[in-house]
Amino acid sequence: MEKVLEVSGLTKQYTKVLAVNKVSFDIGKGEIFALIGPNGAGKTTTIRMISTLLKSTAGDAVVGGYSINKEPEKVRECITYLPDEAGAYKNMTGINYLKFMAGLFYTDPKQIIDCVNRAKNICGLGDRLNDKIGSYSRGMIRKLLLSRAVMTRPKLAILDEPTSGLDVLNAIEIRKMIKKLAREDGMSFLLSSHNMLEIEFVSDRVGIIAKGHLMVTGTGAELKRRYNAENLEEVFERVVLDNEIH
Repeated sequence: MEKVLEVSGLTKQYTKVLAVNKVSFDIGKGEIFALIGPNGAGKTTTIRMISTLLKSTAGDAVVGGYSINKEPEKVRECITYLPDEAGAYKNMTGINYLKFMAGLFYTDPKQIIDCVNRAKNICGLGDRLNDKIGSYSRGMIRKLLLSRAVMTRPKLAILDEPTSGLDVLNAIEIRKMIKKLAREDGMSFLLSSHNMLEIEFVSDRVGIIAKGHLMVTGTGAELKRRYNAENLEEVFERVVLDNEIH
């Protein structure tokens, strides 16, 4: 399988805290990889280094053939990053927001139109795109933001808590959108979420990080067999508690 992301020994040392310690994993084309861990485990720091928002202390990550250390500007052309706290301009209509964002990436009017049409199809908001974003529900905003994030066809989409704060139906729709983009468009995803049900449903492989160390990776089925667990919550608990003991 073609590797879209290869992380090798990625490390982040703050003055007195080793936030991430020699983390290594990879993501194939069209694969959905979930990075999970307790608060303060280092997952957000890892994501931000891969996104080129933080500089690594050691190690490297290669996205689409480009190093985050040596070619960060090229990496940014290959990725999209949607943080949990992302928002949109409430006084803009949804369609104008998409046009504005597409204009930041392209100057050719045809490319802008194609980009916006793609986002319209992905978000499924229909005529509501003509309304101001300030009138949208949280679920609608999240759909708009996700469509904006993937409308440029990035090689790797990095999503932090993609369904945080959404009701069950909206969360299910977002998960289905992610799976469809991976299966039909071959887009790769790096997800972070505290929702184990979500992770089990949407991800192809899972990595569990604790105290800056990537403890284990594998498919949900593999991890459940390895830890004799009924679900990912039990796997997560056993991996994290075992790390605390040792």
